[in-house]
Amino acid sequence: MKLFLDTADVAVIKDMVPTGMVDGVTTNPSLIAKSGRNIAEVIAEICALVEGPISAEAVSLDFETMVKEGDKLAAIAPNVVVKLPLTWDGLRACRVFTDKGIKTNVTLCFSAAQALLAAKAGATFVSPFVGRLEDNGADGIALLEEIRVLYDVHGFETQILAASLRNVAHVAAAAVAGSDAATFGADTFKALVKHPLTDRGLDAFVADWAKTGQSIL
Repeated sequence: MKLFLDTADVAVIKDMVPTGMVDGVTTNPSLIAKSGRNIAEVIAEICALVEGPISAEAVSLDFETMVKEGDKLAAIAPNVVVKLPLTWDGLRACRVFTDKGIKTNVTLCFSAAQALLAAKAGATFVSPFVGRLEDNGADGIALLEEIRVLYDVHGFETQILAASLRNVAHVAAAAVAGSDAATFGADTFKALVKHPLTDRGLDAFVADWAKTGQSIL
């Protein structure tokens, strides 16, 4: 499963890239607004830091403007993925970009029926929102499992990009559910490596090694 960093903060990306675990980056209008920077400048800088797919979202709601915005975003760098909403206009735009050979990420997916439409439109990625579904009393991980079965049965090539992941358990569950990729914030990214038994075991190893009086170097 590919691991994407969900942020528009270049400093955070620079901090995480050396781990070798960042396969891509997702952004959205809210994250761009939080950065306080020009979207084209931010996306260009991120694309220079990370070789993998970088999702940049069109913000208009109508088909014609969405396509114009997507074309402009895609021109920033070869690894830009045009992010589009799961609406009829967004799906129409997705088909246009697919036919042009431009990668897309259809976002705000909350049902298997929506995921079916995204795949039919040729989306490169579909982003089901796990945490937001759970906020509304639904089972977000079950949706990932349902979409996985749907895509496998019908041979769709659209990749499942699990989004709105709030914690380590979400990330692990998304992987088990068969997601092709997952996107989450830096705090969750850093927490993936942590476990109290790992810390406890390491403390014991260090203490025992100190008793030997040896040095490997």
